[in-house]
Amino acid sequence: MAGEFELIEEITKDLPAGRDVILGPGDDAAVLCPRGDIVVTTDMLIENVHFKRSWARATQTGRKAVAVNVSDVEAMGATPSAIVIGLAVPKDLDQRWVREFQEGVVAECAAAGVSLTGGDLSSSAQVAICVTALGNLEGRPAITRAGARPGDQVAVCGRLGWSGGGLLVLQRGFGSPKELVAEQQCPSVPYGQGRVAAAAGATAMIDVSDGLLQDLGHICERSGVGIEVDTAALLIPEGLRRLAAATGKNPLGFVLAGGEDHALAATFPAEADLPEGWRCVGRVVAGASVTVDGQVWDSTTGWDHFA
Repeated sequence: MAGEFELIEEITKDLPAGRDVILGPGDDAAVLCPRGDIVVTTDMLIENVHFKRSWARATQTGRKAVAVNVSDVEAMGATPSAIVIGLAVPKDLDQRWVREFQEGVVAECAAAGVSLTGGDLSSSAQVAICVTALGNLEGRPAITRAGARPGDQVAVCGRLGWSGGGLLVLQRGFGSPKELVAEQQCPSVPYGQGRVAAAAGATAMIDVSDGLLQDLGHICERSGVGIEVDTAALLIPEGLRRLAAATGKNPLGFVLAGGEDHALAATFPAEADLPEGWRCVGRVVAGASVTVDGQVWDSTTGWDHFA
């Protein structure tokens, strides 16, 4: 495998610099010139925990590494600006995997509107990816999990349950419904919608990564409120209905607790007009937890990293 510096140089040499980037890859550190308050987040993807090389192409894994991190920046209402990537791979890994991973990273950076400003490369027994993403609030206040108030609408933007359904398909050794599998291999993040929600008056927001119920529970905890979810307002795609019928699962389980969706969930004042692409699925109430159609959900509420 090529030397660390030479490979990173080759991977990043043709990437355009973002509006906040003064100096990109090639030195000991990148130089940014922010025009507003900066948000920063980091996430890890570990082989056989977050992805399997037998389940996804390297390009899909590269795209996913970018998408799941930029989604957190979107959830703060910020404009995504830059990422850095730490990549560790086995010494005997075919170098083509790294180059295809790079192709996926470049493609998703373009979709997300971010610059790849550098990173690090090392060896490991299995593939490990660590991405740090930065965004710019451009003078706007951050949309946190702590602003929801009783009476607010609860709305979502993006696909719910598709990725969880895709995971079940892959676990059973199948490849269909293909649209669910594709969402597990790389989520469709609603890029730009974090800023749209902030402009529309969102009072609280979160990236739906561990399951809708579990992540809405984080808003409840931080805001000191309860949330009622109306399942009649949730969209269940046909592919998910077919999968549920074939496996004896409740399709609502995928939508409410599937995890790895990377949709956005937010609360808005009752009188606010929801932006295009957002769907009201419930309301904020007095209380301290999430209920589903007025009842406590009696199954798993989402992903537990240490279960």
